[in-house]
Amino acid sequence: MHAPGPLGLLLIAVVVLVLFGKGKVSSLMGEVGKGITAFKKGMDDNKAAAAAAAEPAAEETPAVARDVTPSNDKQA
Repeated sequence: MHAPGPLGLLLIAVVVLVLFGKGKVSSLMGEVGKGITAFKKGMDDNKAAAAAAAEPAAEETPAVARDVTPSNDKQA
């Protein structure tokens, strides 16, 4: 199936405007824009949080083993 040409897209736009009206289409596109903006902001926040969580782990020194043997079991 091929994509509609410019005349087909124009016809679809006219039918949508007739059915829903200019105000309804305008508010719908505004809501879509807000949704896209919120999605992008969420993705950026997620990347920043992941980077912040990864930085301290990379800078930590290796754990040092502790002697947890009870004092009465230790050999002198």
